[in-house]
Amino acid sequence: MRTLFVTDLDGTLLTKNERVSAYSCEHINRLIDAGMIFSFATARAVGSAVAAVQGLHVQTSAIFYNGGLIYDINSRTALRKLGFNEEDRVYVHNVLRGFGINPFLFSSEGKSERVRWMSGSETPGMLRYLSRRSGDKRMQPVVSDGDLLSGFIYYFKCIGSREQLEEAWNILKFDERFICIFHQETYQNDFWMEISPREATKANAVAYLKEQLGCERVVCFGDSSNDSDMFDVCDEKYAVMNADDWLKEKATGVIGYCEEDGVAKWLEENSGF
Repeated sequence: MRTLFVTDLDGTLLTKNERVSAYSCEHINRLIDAGMIFSFATARAVGSAVAAVQGLHVQTSAIFYNGGLIYDINSRTALRKLGFNEEDRVYVHNVLRGFGINPFLFSSEGKSERVRWMSGSETPGMLRYLSRRSGDKRMQPVVSDGDLLSGFIYYFKCIGSREQLEEAWNILKFDERFICIFHQETYQNDFWMEISPREATKANAVAYLKEQLGCERVVCFGDSSNDSDMFDVCDEKYAVMNADDWLKEKATGVIGYCEEDGVAKWLEENSGF
């Protein structure tokens, strides 16, 4: 049976250094070279994800922006793009602004990725996020709504206190036009809220990729709330030991910690390659 193995990145495959360990690279590459069909599904943009998985021999298209983009990093071509229409992007921005939330907007213009936000109102969590991306050419602070809302926008990322973000989440989560994910950040105590168009989910993207690759079965790995819908559509789903407890309850099984190469070790023992 032709099987697609797909993993989340942050908190699942990646270490706290936001990279794939040397052990995982070596052992997953051996399995890929032997014929295993392997991909990843992440909230990250293309540039950020490619840097994080540097060294992995990923041969298939992968899933970015929580399902907003399916992209082949080898041929540099997009298989599918899902973004906000003009009315919806303005609505989401107005709701966030009503609660004093300054979001990051992830977008593309042509073949260039952009991450924009209003300069001068960064939260401590936003500043930590930016400090980890020093020198990243995608990052573009702006001073006008016109610049902020330009381009093909995939999703909004908000970083702040639980109390502030939760108020906006309690409005947007009930809007049928959007997927609104609210969770604690993997590597810090900050809370994140991520808003995408309704169709832009890891579940939909995994189903699309499964069909494109001609696979009969999908096995996935994850750790947090933005992996939940992906767990719902996969034949087997495994939560790493550091995953949220409620996600472990949805899982087929629980594997080792992300810091201890849990995904790579499970694949070595169970992928059949």
